Amino acid sequence: MGVRLMVVDDHRLLAEALASALKLRGHRVLAAAAPAAGAADLVIARAPEVCLLGTATPAEPGAFDPVVRIKRERPQVAVVVLGPVPSPRGIAAAFAAGASGYVRHDERIEGVERALVKARSGEAVVAPQLLQGAFAELLNPAAQPDDEGQRLLQLLTPREVEVLVRVAEGEDTRLIAVGMGIAPSTARTHVQRVLMKLGVGSRLEAAALAARTGLLDRAAYGTPPGPGAAY
Repeated sequence: MGVRLMVVDDHRLLAEALASALKLRGHRVLAAAAPAAGAADLVIARAPEVCLLGTATPAEPGAFDPVVRIKRERPQVAVVVLGPVPSPRGIAAAFAAGASGYVRHDERIEGVERALVKARSGEAVVAPQLLQGAFAELLNPAAQPDDEGQRLLQLLTPREVEVLVRVAEGEDTRLIAVGMGIAPSTARTHVQRVLMKLGVGSRLEAAALAARTGLLDRAAYGTPPGPGAAY
């Protein structure tokens, strides 16, 4: 029996892609929505069995405020967080807020599906490797952890960053061109360069990578590109 669920993520393209994949696997998706900040209102109104909640910054203060409100007003709804490889603090914060599970952004759709089914039945869902990684970091904290999002951002020019943001928002080549005031052929070239620099083969992969590493959030806060970047 399929799960009655909602998919909420700050990046609409990811939410809609996940919703489509889960529908094809027989689940009933009530809504695929963005941004995640509005998740609580949607979930409270629609009352799914499970809410799949995407976040790119699990360790940030307030990241799981929607989970707290959902569990307070709809305690029967199970919330599964979909996010990057978190710090121990990120995992702890998710479960402290009331989440039933934590799944990595780069998990296969089969893994996401298993998490949803287990969460609906009342089980806690965390991949063993996530727990192992969390304990390893607690026992041997890295002095200067690698920041993949910052590294990737340094590869892109400001214009390519804007293109990536628009791709993640689900804009096609025509909309990107109109929004940036450039020719469609130029927009297409920018998209191809972004994919090449990020080492991915599709727009969906680029959006997923950017969300998983927090690159888009860094771009939103105005983190400057590399010193050699040019328009």
